[in-house]
Amino acid sequence: MKILVIHGPNMNLLGKRDKTIYGEFTLEEINYIIRLKSNKLNIEVELFQSNHEGEIIDKLHRTFDGNYDGVIINPGGYTHYSISIRDAIEVLNIPVIEVHLSNIFKREGFREKSVIAPVCKGQISGFGVYSYLLALQAFSIMKESD
Repeated sequence: MKILVIHGPNMNLLGKRDKTIYGEFTLEEINYIIRLKSNKLNIEVELFQSNHEGEIIDKLHRTFDGNYDGVIINPGGYTHYSISIRDAIEVLNIPVIEVHLSNIFKREGFREKSVIAPVCKGQISGFGVYSYLLALQAFSIMKESD
């Protein structure tokens, strides 16, 4: 099983951003933790981060080559308004799980709405780095039930 993990805008600044919201880990540390968990679950992961909407969309389009079994995406601020990322996800023939480090429903009003979630298999938010690990676990369970 191969999962594409997409980190959206400003994730490269983790460790510098508000630690009460985003936690203590840097993106490199989160990626390391994701790799540890994926190895335990026998899941191959490809990690990708971009601050650019078009690059994220292009990466999603590349999943059509058939080499991926699913996507974990933290769209960052694009969560709330990127119809283009939503549309790119909607046409995929593999499951996508949206994740967030913070609980977007306990934040500012404009952050409570996700235009991405309705086209995803599910959404996990509010568990810090564990949001990613829970998504990996979900893919592992889905694989076992096939």
